[in-house]
Amino acid sequence: MAATIEGPVEASGAALLIVSGGHEIRSGAWGGQAWLAAQIAARGHRVLRFDRRGIGESEGFNATYRGSGPDIASAIAFLRQHAPGRRIVAMGNCDAASALMLASGSGADGLILCNPWTIEGEDDDADETSRAGAQVSSLRAHYRARLTNPAALLRLLSGKVSLRSLVGSVLAMARPRPTTRNSLVDAMSAGLNGFTGPVRFLLAENDRTARAFRDVWPKGDARIRSCPQAGHSFVEDEARMWLVENVAEELARL
Repeated sequence: MAATIEGPVEASGAALLIVSGGHEIRSGAWGGQAWLAAQIAARGHRVLRFDRRGIGESEGFNATYRGSGPDIASAIAFLRQHAPGRRIVAMGNCDAASALMLASGSGADGLILCNPWTIEGEDDDADETSRAGAQVSSLRAHYRARLTNPAALLRLLSGKVSLRSLVGSVLAMARPRPTTRNSLVDAMSAGLNGFTGPVRFLLAENDRTARAFRDVWPKGDARIRSCPQAGHSFVEDEARMWLVENVAEELARL
């Protein structure tokens, strides 16, 4: 597997492994993982990014996030060789976070799980119940924000918003959320229960995947932190710095 390692050899703190989600290469969406790695390396940490098998510059068969546990374990073993004596925090966004949960951390000492993917099925093959739940969650969040926005209310009262469309969306929002847990969430929960190190969930409030996760995850989990300004990949200026500070804090915990 192809990889990039950054940070001083004499690093004194915990090391960070960044796991790519989906079919992204190790630089991440819009170079976000490369940027994050540079920021964390500048703070004195060793950071490893890698292309899992069958992705980017890596050879082999792409086993998707569900089968990426051995790849993550190999990357952790490699990082331990290049950061001897250091504890390792593994971080993943979307289905990379799910992969870490399914594999009980693959040997990492701590986990940072961003916007875990919880919709049953492989990406576009998600079942209809899971799709409906994610769509309703997205609608609820959208209209909750709109109905507390004076400008949006003025547009409604002045006739600039289609009342028919609004009623249809509100009816969709009122549909009951799915009550059955899917097998993916059950497997992720079981995998995480087998992990004994510190865990932090970092959620982007403007992300559908994060909202779907909240709907199926136990309420009141104290390990969750949310960024109001963030979309799925934390590319917004405030969100990027929020992410850096939270990652640095988790590394300091070890």
